[in-house]
Amino acid sequence: MLLTIMTATISNRPRAPRGLVPIGLLLAVMLPLLLMPLAAIFVFAARSGLDGFVSALSSPEAQFALRFSLLIAFLTAIINGILGAYTAYVLSKYRFPGRDALNVIVNLPVAIPTVVVGTSLLLLWGPIGILGQFLVPLGVSPMFMPAGVLLAHLFVTFPYMLGAVKPVLDELEVTYEEAAYTIGASQWEAFRFVLLPALRGGLFSGALLTFAHSLGEFGATVLVSGNLPFRTQTAPLYIFAQFEAGNIEAANAVAAVLAALSFVLFFALMQFNKKTVRE
Repeated sequence: MLLTIMTATISNRPRAPRGLVPIGLLLAVMLPLLLMPLAAIFVFAARSGLDGFVSALSSPEAQFALRFSLLIAFLTAIINGILGAYTAYVLSKYRFPGRDALNVIVNLPVAIPTVVVGTSLLLLWGPIGILGQFLVPLGVSPMFMPAGVLLAHLFVTFPYMLGAVKPVLDELEVTYEEAAYTIGASQWEAFRFVLLPALRGGLFSGALLTFAHSLGEFGATVLVSGNLPFRTQTAPLYIFAQFEAGNIEAANAVAAVLAALSFVLFFALMQFNKKTVRE
């Protein structure tokens, strides 16, 4: 009887929501690590009010840096979208000596520090570089030019498109492609009408990741660009230069724009992935 009463009493007590402890622990870790630093960007950007925020973004240097970053990110996503998809196709569909080694090499930019990437590009294309020493006398020098910035971004972001597309190709049933060949389709037609529709999700995800990473790339860019205002200065380089000059409001205004763009891009990516899973 007593046991029954105790059991009923315990069962009638209000229970804490399931998962409250792990969720609280997660928030306790994420708050100082991620959430508060992100919030600090917008807090400082809003300190001078809307007029000050708009004024900081309206400066010619900030406008150029944002436009230049968006252009480089867009070109990087387009070029690496083509190169990454082609590389993924070759690595997935063909077997050849050195394939595994090549697969490791094309994914190395994820692990290599971006400063090392900038150094390697300078040692290749710079005035004293392996190729640059012959090209500079001819008037061809991509370093400290927009072309050098694009090269750095292509190098750093290449694995993102490859990583998004290749797993889809690896899991795709080869029978669909073989069926296209049996009815007379060429290799290009099989890729266009069979493989390409299946790669839509991977291409979209890879393009968004490439664009977002290119938008925030700093380490390689600072070496190959020279950080020249109105010429090669991207938005991250502009933020760095403004912080060095003590112009915190201008730096935070551009930083807030980049943070907001990154949030929008990754939110769109998550929504697209959810939609793809439901379908």
